[in-house]
Amino acid sequence: MAFDRTRTLRGALAGSVAAGVWLAQQPLDRRVFGVDHDDAGLLAALVRRPLPVGVLLHMQNGALFGAVYAAVAPRLPLPAILRGPLAGLAEHLATWPATALVAPKLWTSPQAFAQSAWRHLLFGAVLGELERRLNPSAADPEPVSKEAAASNGHGTVDQLVAAQR
Repeated sequence: MAFDRTRTLRGALAGSVAAGVWLAQQPLDRRVFGVDHDDAGLLAALVRRPLPVGVLLHMQNGALFGAVYAAVAPRLPLPAILRGPLAGLAEHLATWPATALVAPKLWTSPQAFAQSAWRHLLFGAVLGELERRLNPSAADPEPVSKEAAASNGHGTVDQLVAAQR
């Protein structure tokens, strides 16, 4: 598959939106899991900048992941509905060990692990579905136009519907 700039940009958009959903729901999952962890706050602290910079970094990371996902997802031998959530969980498992370096207290917390798994699952589900809708596969049928329906010489769809009344 050749590089498709439009597909990549749409994947980046889907990833950025998914990262925004992640951040928007954090107050709720912080209560559910009992872990007061803010990903944008962590990113801001790592670069010693205010919280809005952390938000932008989080959105940028989502966009980057979404761009890569858009290129890889069509090649995955999985049902489309599972690709995003599994990609999100794979990222969770791949990046969780870094928690020991940047947030050691979280590293030993089963609740923090579950919270992170939830966030990545949500991110992946939103990314996968949004990317699938923005970048339909060639296998997805296109709607039939009136011109195509009329090309058989038997009139238009409107005439067909009118004849059945």
